[in-house]
Amino acid sequence: MLTIASTEAATPPAPPVSRTAHRLAVGTLFFLMGLCFASWAARIPSIQQRLGISEAGLGGLLLAIPVGQLLTLPVAGWLVARQGSRAVLLGGVALYAAALLGLGWATNIYQLVPCLVLFGISANLANIAVNTQAVGVERLYPEHPVMGSFHGLWSLAGFVAAALGTFMIGHSIAPGWHFLLITLLILAGLAASAGFLLREDHGVDPKQPVFVKPDKALLGLGLIAFCALICEGAMFDWSGVYFKKVVQADKSWVGAGYTAFMCTMALGRFGSDWLAGKLGSRRVIQLSGLLTAAGLLLAVAWPTLGTALLGFLLVGFGTSSVVPLVYSAAGKSEVMSAGMALAAVSTIGFLGFLLGPPVIGFVAGASSLRVSFVLVALMGLCVTAVASRVKV
Repeated sequence: MLTIASTEAATPPAPPVSRTAHRLAVGTLFFLMGLCFASWAARIPSIQQRLGISEAGLGGLLLAIPVGQLLTLPVAGWLVARQGSRAVLLGGVALYAAALLGLGWATNIYQLVPCLVLFGISANLANIAVNTQAVGVERLYPEHPVMGSFHGLWSLAGFVAAALGTFMIGHSIAPGWHFLLITLLILAGLAASAGFLLREDHGVDPKQPVFVKPDKALLGLGLIAFCALICEGAMFDWSGVYFKKVVQADKSWVGAGYTAFMCTMALGRFGSDWLAGKLGSRRVIQLSGLLTAAGLLLAVAWPTLGTALLGFLLVGFGTSSVVPLVYSAAGKSEVMSAGMALAAVSTIGFLGFLLGPPVIGFVAGASSLRVSFVLVALMGLCVTAVASRVKV
C-alpha cells in the first residue's frame, strides 16, 4: 500500500540563541534596573520640595524602601526556584518601572509610602532574578568571568540617570513626566530582551523549601558581602559629610569624594572580569579588601583634599569587584539552587548595607567621624581575611 506524504512542512525548531545575545539581554536589564533606581535618587530633592517633606520626615520615608526589600528577602530565592528567574525577572522589572511611575505622580505621603515599599519589593525580586540569569550566562563563558561587566552596567546607568536628571531639573520637567519617560524606556528594553533571556536556571529545585540553612561556604561568602557592603554604604551615605566636616573642602568640592568613588567603582567592575581571569577570584577579593582599607586609612591619616580624593578613588576600586565575584561564586553552589544561594548571600550582605551607615553615625557621635572610618577600614581587612578561608 502506498502512503501519501503530508504536504505540510514540519515546523522547524527555533534556532538556538547565541551566548552573546543572552549576555546582551541580561546586560540590558542590569542597565535598566540601575537607570530606574538612580532616576529616583536624582529626583528625591524635587519630590521632597513638591510634597513639603522635612529633612527628618524624608529620612523616615526613605526607610520604606529597605522595608520592602526586607519583606521579600526570605521569599525571593524561593520564587526564583519555583517559577524560574526569567518569569520573576520580567515581572519584577515591570513592577519596578510601575512603582517608579507611582513615585513620580504621588501627590502626598500616603500615596508615596506604598509606592516606596513596592519599589523596594520589586527591586529585590528583580535583583535576585537578574543575578541568577547572570550566573547562568557566566556558565556559557567558561574561559573567563563576565559577572563584573553586568554590575558595571548597573553603575554606568547611575551616571546616565544623573545626567538626565540634571537636564530634567534644569528644564523644570516634573518628576512624573521624567519617570514616565524612564518607564517607557524600561518597558521597551524589557520587551526587546525577553526573548533572549535564559529559560532554565542552574540547579533549579521546584520543591525547594522557603527557608534553607546556608552551608559554611555560603555563610562565608555572605560574611564577605556583609563587610564589603558596610564599606559601600559608608561611601554612599557618609562621603559628602566626611569631605565637608573632616576634609573641610570648599562647597564646590564636597561631592568630589562620592564622584571619585563612583567613577572608580564603575571602572573597576568593568575590569574585574579580566583581572579575575588572570589572578583568580580569591586573589582579586583579597586585593580588593586591602585596597579598600588602604584608601580609607589614607583619607583618615591625611584628610586633605588631594589625599582624601586619592583614598576614595582606591576605595572605589576596592569595593568594585567584591560583590560581583561573591555573587558569581554563590550562584555555583552545589547544595541549593542559584536563586536560593544568591538570596542567602544577598540577605547577609544587605544587612551590612543597612546597619553600616547608622553604626558609623553612632560611632562618629561617640568619638569622631575619622574613628568611624577606621572601623570601616577594618571591614575591608575582614574581606581579605575571610576570603583567605572561603572557597571563592
